[in-house]
Amino acid sequence: MKTLPKISILAPLINQLIRSATSIGANYMEADGADTKKEFLYRMGICKREAKESRHWIRMIAVAAPEYSCKCRELWKEANELALIFSSITLR
Repeated sequence: MKTLPKISILAPLINQLIRSATSIGANYMEADGADTKKEFLYRMGICKREAKESRHWIRMIAVAAPEYSCKCRELWKEANELALIFSSITLR
């Protein structure tokens, strides 16, 4: 994402993507250290929501910078796979 053009419409989209994507990792680490199953499932639920939010921001970036839609498609697929994994975990 460092190669994206420096246009004003992309700045808030990239910022939001960074926030949601890094939240996935932070909440996963919190889930890994959870003391109870309830806390674990709560953190995994946050991971799922943040992965879904990341998909949204990636889609918005693809619209704002169509020349990067191919790379955005790859990133969207990864975020989708994470969302599916976290959904599977929280359904148990």
